[in-house]
Amino acid sequence: MAQYRIAWLPGDGIGKDVMDAARIVLDGIRLDAEYVHGDIGWDFWCREGDALPERTIELLKRVHAAMFGAITSKPVRAAEAELVPALRGTGLVYRSPIVRMRQMFDLYVCLRPCRAYAGNPLNFSDAIDLVIFRENTEDLYAGVEFSPVPADLAAALAKISKPFAPFKDLAPDAYAISCKVNTRKGSERIVRAAFEYAAQHGRKKVTVVHKANVVRATDGLFLEEARKVAAGFPGIAMDDANVDAICMWLLKNPMNYEVLVAPNLYGDIISDLVAQMVGGLGFGCSGNIGEKLAVFEPSHGSAPKYAGQYKVNPIATILAAKMMLDWLGEEAKAARLEQAVAAVIRAGKVRTYDMGGTSTTLEVAEAVAREIKG
Repeated sequence: MAQYRIAWLPGDGIGKDVMDAARIVLDGIRLDAEYVHGDIGWDFWCREGDALPERTIELLKRVHAAMFGAITSKPVRAAEAELVPALRGTGLVYRSPIVRMRQMFDLYVCLRPCRAYAGNPLNFSDAIDLVIFRENTEDLYAGVEFSPVPADLAAALAKISKPFAPFKDLAPDAYAISCKVNTRKGSERIVRAAFEYAAQHGRKKVTVVHKANVVRATDGLFLEEARKVAAGFPGIAMDDANVDAICMWLLKNPMNYEVLVAPNLYGDIISDLVAQMVGGLGFGCSGNIGEKLAVFEPSHGSAPKYAGQYKVNPIATILAAKMMLDWLGEEAKAARLEQAVAAVIRAGKVRTYDMGGTSTTLEVAEAVAREIKG
């Protein structure tokens, strides 16, 4: 029996391509694991009305970790239009399966390391080494949305809103509402995770990202909880910045920052910004981490126009596999894998098209595997 049981969730589009690459590398490092396929993605929404079938949920309850490829998501009406005819008009509503996994299994930490590897021609600076902690289960991604707006909700909002309420006299289908929900528990634990990481990895500063000067209730709560947590870590400095300002300062001088922590939406935005500064989403690895389960993935989308061509950069997915090894306690294997990735990038002989090369997805993976064995 294998030491680890890993849910293998390729998903949509290029998800299979990059997951095939990750498997080459994991086999090269000889992880003692059983990889169990799980159904997830757009095809299952269209055929079954569920992009995260119950059988896959049950699988996730019986594994040590999961690797996930990519997902296709579309707005509500477009999603319904692609259902098989028998399922249309039955009240089914599409929800992103990765968002559902995060909430269902309380994967409240989205960990996004953003490190520049020497030799990457796409680096903004070779000195960038940031880690972003993104709250992963609430905020604007909580899934509390209304379109059209129910009459009782519209009436309640009109009653409690300030005199200027642009939605006050609108018809229910003339506007939509997405609720930004931030809890004290959710805010406290993601900030604590960021400070604990800083303490464990010798990082000296945590930057809290918010917009409390405008979004005063929810972001004000987040900032308030962050300050409480920071008081318990006197050896680590805390500063804070508005999300718009931090985008400017990250671009101007990313070396001023070490660990950043943010509510869900802001964390999503700044993660992609910093990922571009270290080579783009082909280098953007991500971990969705809870107390009992973690799901690791590249942060890019499904890129359906490239599906099956084995053209795209697999390094984000390979680095996500490295994060999984860390989660499993296989730190030595994780370090070897990352060293191999760094060596391949530094040599510059095997590069996908985004880096100016002509190598395939699998050729990059094979080069990393050779470096591990060598």
